[in-house]
Amino acid sequence: MTPSAENPEKLTGLQVEGRKAVAAGLTAVGISLRMVIEEAGVVRGNKALLKMNQKGGFDCPSCAWPDPDEHRSPVAEYCENGAKALAEEATQKALGTDFFAEHSVYDLSQLSDFEIGKKGRISQPMYLAQGATHYRPIGWQDAFQKIGRHLQALDSPDEAIFYTSGRTSNEAAFLYQLFVREYGTNNLPDCSNMCHESSGLALNESLGIGKGSVTLDDFYEAEVILVIGQNPGTNHPRMMTALQKGKRNGAKIVAINPLPEAGLIGFNNPQTVRGLLNIDSSLTDLYIQIRTNGDMALIQAVERLLLDEEDKAPGSVFDLDFIQQKTHGSQEFLDHLRSLDFDALVAMSGVHSDKVRELANLILHKQKIIICWAMGLTQHANSVDTIKEVVNLLLLKGSIGKPGAGTCPVRGHSNVQGDRTMGIWEKVNPVWRENIRSVYGFEVPEKDGYDVVNAIHAMHQGKAKVFFALGGNFLSATPDTLYTAQGLRQCALTVQVSTKLNRSHLVHGQEALILPTLGRSDRDVVAGEEQFITCENSMGVVQASRGMLKPISEQLLSEPVIICELAKATLGTRSKVDWELYAHHYDNIRNDIARVIPGCEGYNHKVRRPAGFYLPNGAREGKFNTSVGKAVFNRAEATVPACQPGEYLMMTIRSHDQFNTTIYGLDDRYRGIHQERRVVFMNMMDMMEAHLSSGSVVDLVNMDGGVERMARTFVVVAYDIPQGCVATYFPEANVLVPIGKVAKGSHTPAYKTVVIQIKKPAK
Repeated sequence: MTPSAENPEKLTGLQVEGRKAVAAGLTAVGISLRMVIEEAGVVRGNKALLKMNQKGGFDCPSCAWPDPDEHRSPVAEYCENGAKALAEEATQKALGTDFFAEHSVYDLSQLSDFEIGKKGRISQPMYLAQGATHYRPIGWQDAFQKIGRHLQALDSPDEAIFYTSGRTSNEAAFLYQLFVREYGTNNLPDCSNMCHESSGLALNESLGIGKGSVTLDDFYEAEVILVIGQNPGTNHPRMMTALQKGKRNGAKIVAINPLPEAGLIGFNNPQTVRGLLNIDSSLTDLYIQIRTNGDMALIQAVERLLLDEEDKAPGSVFDLDFIQQKTHGSQEFLDHLRSLDFDALVAMSGVHSDKVRELANLILHKQKIIICWAMGLTQHANSVDTIKEVVNLLLLKGSIGKPGAGTCPVRGHSNVQGDRTMGIWEKVNPVWRENIRSVYGFEVPEKDGYDVVNAIHAMHQGKAKVFFALGGNFLSATPDTLYTAQGLRQCALTVQVSTKLNRSHLVHGQEALILPTLGRSDRDVVAGEEQFITCENSMGVVQASRGMLKPISEQLLSEPVIICELAKATLGTRSKVDWELYAHHYDNIRNDIARVIPGCEGYNHKVRRPAGFYLPNGAREGKFNTSVGKAVFNRAEATVPACQPGEYLMMTIRSHDQFNTTIYGLDDRYRGIHQERRVVFMNMMDMMEAHLSSGSVVDLVNMDGGVERMARTFVVVAYDIPQGCVATYFPEANVLVPIGKVAKGSHTPAYKTVVIQIKKPAK
């Protein structure tokens, strides 16, 4: 029997109540503490909570929002979802020989992702032989030798794929890319390919650096903060503290999103008495409900209004000195802007013209403007141009490289930005290539490797035969679930380095390995000495992370040690790298990070500072390392996907009870959804036209490229969402996301613009 690649098509008992208008508060505190205590126990759980995100403690395994440089709450420098992530990592439930002997791969695959994730931490290496039904224990050295033999037997190193999750530390990421490149390939797809790749490309081409330009302190100086395509209340809850502080300092908060999310409207800070008492929870000054993918049209409509006012009084709206001295292509861009039709842009955006004018008036005479965004901008076919349009607006206002102003792509995983800094990329920075040659004496392959989408195609076509994942849940995170599953099953060997059980362990190659690793909160001892790792947050701060809990099993290895042992087993005596030195002490890794990675000079010394250090950031300093040496204006035409009658534009979203593919529970309490994830949010007018009502059970169908993709058994929920648009949860609806629909340039799957039909099940 074939293990299921998807969540079971069964309903779990939907309960609907009114959506919330305020996030966090005392309820969030209670839920956080209860889950930590249930999983880790009172002593172990609270001991870890008190050290999470503290100076000298460990970095939260959840989102990448930065910690304050100076004062941090001594009690709770974390959010509800950070506490949930810690609870599952610090759990005392261990999965070993008995568990896997009792449960077959097929039986486990019939569980939901929520049920699978709740089983506990993997406590020892496990191996699934070809044709076997159950995983069985394997020794570490036997596991490494098995992987090494598979890799050595390939006709070309390009037949192996090495995936990386954003949880991976800087030390592990550096070693991983070093091993993979010495092995002979650049096949290094990572989770950036599925989230902020569009941001990195757009910002690199426009500003010369693929990272945001602001610091946390900029939020406290800003005059206007725009939050576009992001739901901080669920995905980055600690961000709301910064927004609230900025608002109290005089900033106006603008939220632009298809759904009216609680975290965009109000926030009760549980670290303050006022927050616990529900006093002064207002957050957003202007909420603009946009049509899905109408963002570029909205921004261009605002720019057009600003241009009209600038033409009336030159220099009164735009920062002409900044534009002349720091930018390239301004005149061509302004000519393009004049050619655009304001009414057509407004129609595409789905926003009433009065709201567009209100937004334009709000920023008309402001320069301290921050624009934040997340997956709502990055996962469309036109994402790169949309983010470049965000930059265009900031350039017109001179709002980059100044206090209280700039770009803020909010990363979703705690070290996804650090992974890229350390070299995890299917392309090769020329500086990395030269530094690796100088330090180690081997040549880095020049040919680009596979990104996530191309890796899936390669496996599907039999061009890739070994898949190695350093963290993550590749199958559940990727688009076109059944197509991805077929690709994984084509492989001779699949390997997952993991802390917990997930669906990617159950949809596998002919042989499969699970290698259990330490979590962020686990104490890491090598040769009798405690080690620490480092991470980079959304704002380019690198800091140390020191685990402090006793690991749940003595058979866990850290990711750096796993990579070193893998390299030794694969490369043997031909390697020019001293892997034994790196495995012995992580300072040795950091010494060479300083020699290879630009901006990391003095790395070992700097990361020992209590709050870490900032990596260089040219855009933050008003210096733009583009091909022309200036910030670049971009010209693009706004478009929105066309739907035929009976079709809807679907976007995938996260519930409040999840982080990426990790499902903590079955509730989405801010949206009023309880005990169910197989729901589709619809506009009431669309429901009436389709003869549907709240509670109707339907199937969702995508027919891109003439291929029928179906997600069965979803419950319709009436919701405040623009007509023609629907929303479903990720990863349950990923089966509908076509592998061929990607962002132009970045190749990011278009999870937010999926054209679907909604059908009543055949009786």
